Amino acid sequence: MKVIKYLLLLLLIVIIGGAIYFGTQDGTYDVAVTKNMNAPAEVIYNNVKDYKNWEAWGPWMKTDETMEISYAEKTVGEGSSYSWSAEEAGDGSMKTVKVIPNKEIDQKIIFNTPLGDSESDVYWRFNENDEGGTDVTWGMKGEQSLMEKAYMAFQEDDFETTLKGMFQQGLDSLHQVVLKELENYSVNVNGITRYGGGYYMYMTTAAKQSELSEKMGVMYGQIMSFMQDNNIQMSGMPFTIYNEMDNATGSFIFSAAIPVKERIITPQGSAVQTGFMEPTQAVKTVLKGNYNNLGKAYAEAQAYIEKNNLNRDPSTPMFEIYANDPGEFPNPADWLTEIYIPIIPQTPSN
Repeated sequence: MKVIKYLLLLLLIVIIGGAIYFGTQDGTYDVAVTKNMNAPAEVIYNNVKDYKNWEAWGPWMKTDETMEISYAEKTVGEGSSYSWSAEEAGDGSMKTVKVIPNKEIDQKIIFNTPLGDSESDVYWRFNENDEGGTDVTWGMKGEQSLMEKAYMAFQEDDFETTLKGMFQQGLDSLHQVVLKELENYSVNVNGITRYGGGYYMYMTTAAKQSELSEKMGVMYGQIMSFMQDNNIQMSGMPFTIYNEMDNATGSFIFSAAIPVKERIITPQGSAVQTGFMEPTQAVKTVLKGNYNNLGKAYAEAQAYIEKNNLNRDPSTPMFEIYANDPGEFPNPADWLTEIYIPIIPQTPSN
């Protein structure tokens, strides 16, 4: 009996000593990982803000096949939440408590474990950088309970290492999901339509394929400045007229143009001029996606023309209208371009 008493006393001493030891250890933590992503902050933020998107890149979603997700009625923005249950990862829930659109997301996460409930603060930061991308930070801070500190002391990796590994894996997966989202595009050949024409302000220059975007940007800026200085209102979205193309050299003579309601008399020698486009019959094709997919859209338009035995009108140049402003749509997958390839009107058969 004395031996048992001594063993129980020794066990009690070990327990008390362990409690004192772990109780004196600092359990506070603030662990974060930052990744530079090649995407606009708004696009990344829009993905992260909706809990339903997390299944595609959340690291714990892939490590426990038994995990079952339950979504609240609201899954986006402040007050949104979701919960989960899993045999290995345990049960838990998360709630969004604060958002600053495209900048910050703050959340509360609760883990329900055999060691008791544990609550921590989760935070996201989206900071656009000088390289044209976004530095995305995913972090969590809080304080470990006595039992959690004791449990982690016997794990292969410490708490910070484990958490950083999960955040890094999640950010890497999120980056791939976002990059794929940016690449989405669709092409729809609407068929033959009639474009109404009208007046426009324009500038013309020559460029190689690789120079088009840069030169267009500069020219549209100059045209807009001219119009603002002279109180001229635009009456439609900007467009580009391809006056001449040399397929052998990959060069173009093109005009950057902005529609106006009426003819504008410009000063002699002005770089910005007024033009007029006659109403024309054309095959209209709509590209939804990045401008680097325009070649595919033109190919589908040309295939439609050939399939339907249509003839291009050599007297009227092709043109493309930028139906929405990229400045208002940070995701290139949302950009709309209308392509018009003029054709010779068909004579109705008797």
